[in-house]
Amino acid sequence: MKQLEVQIMGQSYLLGCPAGGESRLLDAVERVDTAMCKIRDAGKVRARDRIAVLAALNLAFDLADKAPSVAAPAGAEAAAQPKAVADEPEHSAELAYLLTRLDDALSEDGRLL
Repeated sequence: MKQLEVQIMGQSYLLGCPAGGESRLLDAVERVDTAMCKIRDAGKVRARDRIAVLAALNLAFDLADKAPSVAAPAGAEAAAQPKAVADEPEHSAELAYLLTRLDDALSEDGRLL
């Protein structure tokens, strides 16, 4: 596993990255940095942990809008999902992987939670 040093809201993070995943990781870092800086620059929230949570919620909400069937609850609504998405568990696995990576990166900041 390769390690990349990235900047999010002006803070450096050393992140592990699978071979060949560098561009995807850098795209994700860009999205997180943009989302967090936008919240910070709005001036209403100053604490990094709150900014991170709000950015994560905004990104998750955007992800759910792009693939609503991924976030849909099980049951009758799940039966209405397109078969291709309902049968692809890698969507939830990718989201879990990204959330774990975000938790790992943010846990290095001693000021969080």
